[in-house]
Parts: sequence; C-alpha cells; structure tokens
Amino acid sequence: MTRKFWSKLIAPAALAGLAAAPATLLAQAAAPANPFGIPDSVTIFGSSNPNVRTATAIVNEFVITGTDIDQRVALVTAAAENQVSEEELARLRRQVLRNLIDETLQIQEATKLELPVDPAEVNQTYAQLAAQNFGQDPSAMDTYLRSIGSSPASLKRQITGELAWQRVLSRNVTAFINVSEEEAREVLKRLEADRGTDEYRLGEIYMSATSENREAVRQNAQQIVEQLQQGGSFVAYARQYSEATTAVVGGDTGFLRLGTLPGPMAEAAQQMQPGQLVGPLEIPGGFTIMYLIEKRQVLTADPLEALLSLKQISITFEPGTTEEQAAGRVEQFGTFIQELRGCADAESARDILGASVVSNEQIPARQLPQQLQNIVLNLQVGQSTPPFGSIAEGVRVLMLCGRDDPQIAGSPTVQSVMNQIEEERINKRAQRYLRDLRNDAYIEYN
Repeated sequence: MTRKFWSKLIAPAALAGLAAAPATLLAQAAAPANPFGIPDSVTIFGSSNPNVRTATAIVNEFVITGTDIDQRVALVTAAAENQVSEEELARLRRQVLRNLIDETLQIQEATKLELPVDPAEVNQTYAQLAAQNFGQDPSAMDTYLRSIGSSPASLKRQITGELAWQRVLSRNVTAFINVSEEEAREVLKRLEADRGTDEYRLGEIYMSATSENREAVRQNAQQIVEQLQQGGSFVAYARQYSEATTAVVGGDTGFLRLGTLPGPMAEAAQQMQPGQLVGPLEIPGGFTIMYLIEKRQVLTADPLEALLSLKQISITFEPGTTEEQAAGRVEQFGTFIQELRGCADAESARDILGASVVSNEQIPARQLPQQLQNIVLNLQVGQSTPPFGSIAEGVRVLMLCGRDDPQIAGSPTVQSVMNQIEEERINKRAQRYLRDLRNDAYIEYN
C-alpha cells in the first residue's frame, strides 16, 4: 500500500493528511529498577487482555489510553518513507495526545449542545473512504488499518471528531459571522490594483516560541524539516505540529501576496521554486517551515491550465543492455527526433526505430511532472522535449502537437470574496473557541 492511497483515503474535510506506513513504532517508557531479577528477554505465554488499558490522560472524565495514541500515531508514521527515530516518535506521541485531547473536547462540546454525531453518518463516511480505495469492501480497509498498527475504531473516532466540530461551529460560530458586500468590493479593488503581481500558495508549519524555549522549538522544527526531506508527508506533519489556523487543512495557506507575509517569509518565498522546502525561519512569535506549492500572478491566466495535445515517443531496452550500448541507441533516437518535421512524422518512429507512439489530446500542463512543465510550455507546435528516462524504464520524448491556452482570468465575484473572508473569520473564531474549551477543561495526565 502506498502513500498515494492515504492521500486519497483521508482527503475529505480535515481528514486530509494522514498516511500509511511501514511499521508501528512504540516509544519505550523508562523502566524502574528490577527488584525480582527478571531477565531482560522473556517469553509471554497467552495474550494480554485488550480491555485492560492504562490511561494517558483523562479529559473531563473521558479516558485517553496509550492504545489510542499508538493507533493514531500509526496513521501518521505511515507517511514516512524512512524509519522514524525514537526521539521523533516521542515528540509525535506528545503532539498526538494534544490532538486527541482537542478531539475529545470537540466531541464533548457537541454532546453538551445536543448536537451528537449519528454513528450511521460516521459509518457512511468510513464506507465511502473504503469504497474509494478498496472497491466497495470496507473489510479490506479494516484489515489494512490493523496491519499498520491502527484500527477502524481509531479512524472512525477521528471522523466523529471532525463531524462534531463542524456541527459546533455551524451553531455557535458560522451563524454569527457577517461579511458585507462593501468589504468584498474593497478587496476586489485591491486585487484589481495588484493585477499581474505574484501570488504564492504555501504550505506552512508554524510553531510558537518564547525567549525561554526559543532554542528548543528551533531544534524541534529543524528535526521536522529533516523528516520532511527524507520523505515525510508535509500535510501530515502540518496537521500534527502546526499551531497556525491552516493546520486543519494540512498547512495550505491558499494564494497570498508577499505584502501579507512577515518579512522573512516574503523574502524566502521570492527565491523559492514550486516543490521547494525552506526553514525553519524565525518570524515574530516563533518559527515557520515553508513549502511552495504553487505560484501565479493575480488576475492573470495560469499557464499550467493550458490543455496540451502531446505525442509520447518512447524506446525500450532489452534486459542486460549496458550503459554504453544504451548511450548509442539514445543518441540515434535523439538525432531521429530532431529530424522529424512535426507530429505527422512522429508515427514513422514505429517503423524505423521500433518505438512506441502514444497520443493524448487533452492533458493539462499541471499534470506533467514539474521538471517537464516549463520545458513543454516553452515548446512550439512540432517541437519535442530532450530525451528523458532510464535503461530500466525506457527513454522517451514528448512532442507538442497543439495547445489551448487558458482564458485570461476574470476578477473573482463579490460572492466568492465574501465566502473567503467568511472562512478566514470562522477559522480564527474556531481557534479561539477551542482555546477556551481547553482552559475550562479538567485534564489529568498520567
């Protein structure tokens, strides 16, 4: 099972960002002195009772156990392509406990307001996720979750928390948010004045710091960067560690202009390329880790929305082909491509080189690998990319046979701007609401 599966599985609402992983890693608690002389390595006969569990925290009399934490951690560590260190795992367990406490408070608040989540709705959402990824077979997802050290109950609990919080916010926050048309029109005027300037869609992981814990927070952020560089899921880490309001959507800020960002973030964003990770950067109040998702210009057409007509011409190599042998054939292939007079000649590659020729008439430029996007967008009709690939996977080129450029982007509507302002205000109120719930809660730690 791959990380791609989990990006689909946990996509709905704020469930986005959990992912699957190689194995379950359990933090080891410090052991007391051994008064009985029991050997370090023992064989256990029989199985432990799964109904006897030790509490890690009690939130308004609701018990969060170590098992709850282990199963939720398993969902997150599954995003890592490399083994998670013990230090990183311990830090993740602390963050997951904080998340479970918040989740419990959200569910309790919904119950208090007589807005309970119907188990049938939770099961329906769970079944939809299973259908998307396991072909209408929820039991297959049950098996998979158990195989990574998690459980169906853990995922359903998270779904319950998300649905409960949506109900609470709808009753006590959303209903009291008002945005006027005048506000939206002022935003539209500013957008029109900024037409053509750059906008940046960022992923952010913000961690607050004080003068007393500044260095510890910086080191923590640096370790997260190292995990991300080794293949960890940015979305998963943002959901678990970020203290920004964007944590619920995996750190996605949406499109921003440089003037809205703190100085260090604005300077870094200007130098970044899509897909690049930077940080930790010190900003007022703490540190941030930035990932540039996308860049565009305000109220202008996005070239990545262009629809391309492409032909892929590819050659393969027999098993055992040496680098030297392949190099000669690749050179011959490149020369042949350069001599083609356009897409009409591409089919001749089948007869002359034994190549494969595949056409795709409507592929968005955005769907191409990042390394190829700018290359293809700079081609004229009839031109080809340089050869790319490997001996194992074959060598290929893409020939541009047509291109439908996107229309110039029109101004957002008054309603769309009002919706955006409303969403931002809801997120800020939701953060304050949850903070108040924490302050009023009775929480005991074990």
